[in-house]
Amino acid sequence: MEYRITKPVLRDAEPIYRIISDAAGEAALLARSRTYIYENLRDFWVCRIRGSIAGCCALHLVGWEDLAEIKSFVVAREYRRRGLGTALIQRALDEAEALGVKKVFALTFIPGFFKKRGFKKTDKKNLPHKIWAECINCDKFPDCNEEAVVLLIPRKRRNR
Repeated sequence: MEYRITKPVLRDAEPIYRIISDAAGEAALLARSRTYIYENLRDFWVCRIRGSIAGCCALHLVGWEDLAEIKSFVVAREYRRRGLGTALIQRALDEAEALGVKKVFALTFIPGFFKKRGFKKTDKKNLPHKIWAECINCDKFPDCNEEAVVLLIPRKRRNR
């Protein structure tokens, strides 16, 4: 199966919104508003198959702490288990490395996926308080079962 991982353009905002909304309806990730998608479009990567968006993820820089978060990571049900998710995460990690990010984290309902790619489980209390702003506004708060995972970007990779 041939696919491409690219940065999105404005016309991709609606398909990104739909794929995230579909997965949020299955409780696979948190919902995002159209406004959120448009305002954060440059954080996203999309996976295209025959011109259609089959998956997405965002790399969001967090404050001034050399820290980034992987958000809104989803692959459409019909394309799962084909390596697209791994390709999306790797592209986000490559971008983090190029930016000089030291640590990448995710809050996820699929921690096993991330652990297979080198992430380690961490306590949410180890993450900056800034991330809690979204948590407080979530309908799952305070009984959220997302797990926090983190990956340290090796120094040699950050200083190429």
